[in-house]
Amino acid sequence: MRIALFLPNWIGDAVMTTPAIRAIRERFPDAHLIGVGKPYVAGVLEGSPRLDEWIAFDKRGPATQRFLSVVRRLRETPIDLAMIFPNSFRTALLARLGRCRRRVGFARYGRSFLLTDRLQPVRNNRGKIVPAPILLDYNRLAAQAGAPVRSLRMELFTTRNDERHADAVWDRAGFERHREVICLNPGAAFGSAKLWPASYFADLAKRLVDERGSGVLVLCGPYERELARQIVRMANRREVVSLADEPVSLGLTKACVKRCDLLVSTDSGPRHFAAAFGRPVAALFGPTFVAWTDTFFPQEIRLQRKVPCGPCQQRACHLDHRCMRELGVNEVYQTAVRLLTRSQVGDRAEISSAA
Repeated sequence: MRIALFLPNWIGDAVMTTPAIRAIRERFPDAHLIGVGKPYVAGVLEGSPRLDEWIAFDKRGPATQRFLSVVRRLRETPIDLAMIFPNSFRTALLARLGRCRRRVGFARYGRSFLLTDRLQPVRNNRGKIVPAPILLDYNRLAAQAGAPVRSLRMELFTTRNDERHADAVWDRAGFERHREVICLNPGAAFGSAKLWPASYFADLAKRLVDERGSGVLVLCGPYERELARQIVRMANRREVVSLADEPVSLGLTKACVKRCDLLVSTDSGPRHFAAAFGRPVAALFGPTFVAWTDTFFPQEIRLQRKVPCGPCQQRACHLDHRCMRELGVNEVYQTAVRLLTRSQVGDRAEISSAA
């Protein structure tokens, strides 16, 4: 049996498919599972024992990754079941033209006729779609395919190369000297509306160093290097370093989050990495609905200011960005301390129980 998993484009959304993917693998242990999606999404799931193959699908990529090339590849590899996680018309069309026999997805954006199994989104009594956890929607797709999800726990994996690279970062920063290491994730691919001010991140880093003796690592993607450098410059503490001068990758980011004591993050992909690795996370929300991306992770505290103009779901703020500016450094710092204390108490209790 061959099963194609058409994955979302957003990194955080891709992480939220992992409970469903795990359920599919458990239900069909001998199936050949093929991931289909953007090349960078492969980096999110790299190291996973759940997938057997990856087909890169990118309309801006080389010819082998374009629509018709992927259609041909799917036809050459008869697909018995297609799990279509994105709601786009294009993805459903790809599965249909690729002759996937059974196509499971949500009936949205006029694509019902392309699906064999059509699920409906959650709506209110007026028929309007309401914010509901995407993770649960993905699990509904798995259940429709005959693979009920028994656990909401997300999961990710790292490779040996990822871990070796993170070891080198830790060594150069001297993080072994610190009682704890805090990762800060200031970026957001969605748009500037999700960003917490760089000066706030810098002030938070200074307090973590001065008041707790923490080591601080500022994460970044390829297009966020200058933002990370700016935060390090403004913090002006040798204990605050960044990945800006590293050959950054999703694998390295995963490995760093996996070993940190706490992540403070905007509502973006690495926030989900923390939940997948069981690391405490303080999540800073601005223009987006918390309900859409609820991870059901007990070691996450979500902070969001209620403002008259939000949540607006806009990529850029055309007013004064009050939803993020009014989220103060002291509140985030106190939340970080609470999460760290809770985690450290839990670690001591676990050690005591083991003894």
